[in-house]
Amino acid sequence: MSETEVQQQTMPPTNPVAHVHGEPMLEMPLDLYIPPDALEVVLESFQGPLDLLLYLIRKHNLDVLDIPMAQLTQQYMGYIEAMQRHRLELAAEYLLMAAVLIEIKSRMLLPRPPKENEEEGAEDPRAELMRRLLEYEQMKLAAQKLNEVPQAGRDFELVQVLIERTVIERLPNVSVEDLRHAWLALLTRARVNAHHKVRREELSVREQMTKVLRRLRDTDFVPFEELFDLSDGVPHLVVTFIAILELAKECLVEIQQTETLGNIYVRTSRAITAE
Repeated sequence: MSETEVQQQTMPPTNPVAHVHGEPMLEMPLDLYIPPDALEVVLESFQGPLDLLLYLIRKHNLDVLDIPMAQLTQQYMGYIEAMQRHRLELAAEYLLMAAVLIEIKSRMLLPRPPKENEEEGAEDPRAELMRRLLEYEQMKLAAQKLNEVPQAGRDFELVQVLIERTVIERLPNVSVEDLRHAWLALLTRARVNAHHKVRREELSVREQMTKVLRRLRDTDFVPFEELFDLSDGVPHLVVTFIAILELAKECLVEIQQTETLGNIYVRTSRAITAE
C-alpha cells in the first residue's frame, strides 16, 4: 500500500454526518444504538404519499415540473419498504402511489410517437402527478400561513371584563301647573264626598309633614292622591297639600311624573334614603 493511500484512509471525513447541539459530527460513534422503531418518527411526520413525494423532490432539489421518474420512484420505494417493515397499517395508501409512479415510469419508457403525430397532443404521463403535487404544495403553504395566525386558546386567552352599568331613570319634572290640576281634582272629589260636620280642629303643617314622611318611609313611589284622605274635609286636605309643598321645598321629598300629563308620584328624597 502506498503512502498516499495510507494518508487517504487515515484522513478524517470533511462532510459531517450530523449536527449535535449545533456542532458538526464527522463520524458516527461506534457505540451508538439506533432503536428498531427510530424510523417510525420520520414516517409519522408525513401526512400522506403526496407529502412524502414533495419531501423527496425538495430534499434532492428536483424540478417539480420536470420530475426524473426513475430517481424519484427509487427513493420512494425505499421508504415504502421501510414502512412495510415497521408500520403495515400505513402501507395501503402509499402502495397505491407506488403503483402510480411505476406506471408513469413505464409509460415514459415506451417509444414516443412520430413527430407529426406529436403535434396532435401527446400528454406527458407526469402531467396529472405534477398537477396534484403543485396543488398539494399550495394547500400546504396556505395551511402553514393559517397556522401562523394567532389562535385563541393556543397563543392567547380571551379576557372577559364585567362592567356593571347603573341605569338611572330620568323622569319628567313636575310643573306648578301639574300640581294645580292635581289639587283641583282632589278638591272636586272632596266636595262630592263632603259631610256636614261641625268641629273645631287644630291643624299643624309640621305635624302633617311628619305624617307624610312616615307614610313615605317604607315605600318607594306613592301616588299623589293616596297622601290625601278625602273624608277629612277640605281644611285637612289644604294642610296636607301645604305640607307636601314644604317637604319638597326643603328637599325632603321628590315629586315626579312617569310621563308628561301623567300621574304624579311622591317619594322620600334620595339623600335621606342614603342616610
